[in-house]
Amino acid sequence: MPYSIAVKGRHFQFSDLKSLLAKASPLRAADELAGLAATSELERAAAQYLLADIPLKQFLDEPLLPPERDEVSALILRQHDRAKFAPVSALTVGEFRDWLLQPEHDVTSLAWGLTPEMAAAVSKLMRNQDLIAVARRCLVVSRFRSTLGLPGRIGSRLQPNHPTDDPRGIAASILDGLCYGGGDAVIGINPATDSPDNVRALLNMLDELIRRTGAPTQSCVLAHVTTSMQLMRQGAPLDLVFQSIAGTEAANRSFGVNLAMLGEAREMALSLGRNPFGQVMYFETGQGSALSADAHGGVDAQTCEARAYAVAREFAPFLVNTVVGFIGPEYLYDGKQIIRAGLEDHFCGKLLGLPMGCDVCYTNHAEADQNDMDNLLTLLGVAGCHFIMGVPGADDVMLAYQSSSFHDCQYLRQVLGLRPAPEFEAWLAAQGIDWDGRGGLPAAGRLLRQFPALLGAGAAA
Repeated sequence: MPYSIAVKGRHFQFSDLKSLLAKASPLRAADELAGLAATSELERAAAQYLLADIPLKQFLDEPLLPPERDEVSALILRQHDRAKFAPVSALTVGEFRDWLLQPEHDVTSLAWGLTPEMAAAVSKLMRNQDLIAVARRCLVVSRFRSTLGLPGRIGSRLQPNHPTDDPRGIAASILDGLCYGGGDAVIGINPATDSPDNVRALLNMLDELIRRTGAPTQSCVLAHVTTSMQLMRQGAPLDLVFQSIAGTEAANRSFGVNLAMLGEAREMALSLGRNPFGQVMYFETGQGSALSADAHGGVDAQTCEARAYAVAREFAPFLVNTVVGFIGPEYLYDGKQIIRAGLEDHFCGKLLGLPMGCDVCYTNHAEADQNDMDNLLTLLGVAGCHFIMGVPGADDVMLAYQSSSFHDCQYLRQVLGLRPAPEFEAWLAAQGIDWDGRGGLPAAGRLLRQFPALLGAGAAA
């Protein structure tokens, strides 16, 4: 149905709910590129004004994409829990914003009563501080060998990528990260090549390293899900199944996946019995991925991103990571847009019940720098982010983008009084490494002796 309003003598009309959501979005390059963005701040304000009066129930009655032609839309409707929705079912989007901001309300229990479109809609009416305040109150805990998401704690993914997947180079980065207190969320490698033999070698290496050091963490090689499935059939020591996902069936098809395949992969990983808590998936997302595949269906980038979270939560993931600035300035033009997108993604993910982390990152051709990333990093720390990236020197030499470093996680822990996962904190203490990363050469030497074969025969001498 169309929506219209007159503002300052000008008449604005929006053809449907999908268009209204797009026009109400804070400015970002992806929506401009797709031709979906508001053409002026006045039009954006008009759309937000109308959006505030939309009943939340309307998102159940007016799917953005036809569920008979889009399996993500069908999934969203199947997931919806009307009993969980009941406390807010009579509210409009604007009233829902006010409800969320009242600290006495239990926002955590709402998760399965909300659709991604509801979460995206309310985020479009919220200031950055609103997104932070509400996300901080969403308690989402995930468990494997370490426990993430507990209040007062923040984890890190130790990301030891190497341009040639050299085991010694990777192991050296891991040693460095562990000595800084990093890696409690996961040790995750983006492989330079997705060949099964290469991925298997990396999985074996990580498994040996975790066993030798006793570090209470988990490993992941970020290969395509089909590669992981092949290797699980062969008995490879796989902790977490990785896959990039998106918010439309067509966009997921561009990644070579569908819901049935993800379900099959999860069942295979569960059968390995490596995580007694059943959280065996690691998903990555990012605003603009559906646009990159020309598969957004007229849905704005931020709402598409929120819809990806419906896909993620269907499979009870251990980790979900929005790689916020990785796609480039064509989608998030500058530091301001990257910061806003990171806070939106984190808010929507946690509101929908996900263990949400963020790769605080940018590409070198974006109008952004490390100071912008410091701002987002700090805001996410305040907002209760599950985990961030730990990349040597904040410069990924394999993927060629700028992220956060081992030092950045320690900065958050020091200035905000945050700590690592409790199991990992105890392990660090046993190694002589304080939770804020102090430990130095003695700890490095002790760890180094645990895996000389990985670093070279004479490395532990």
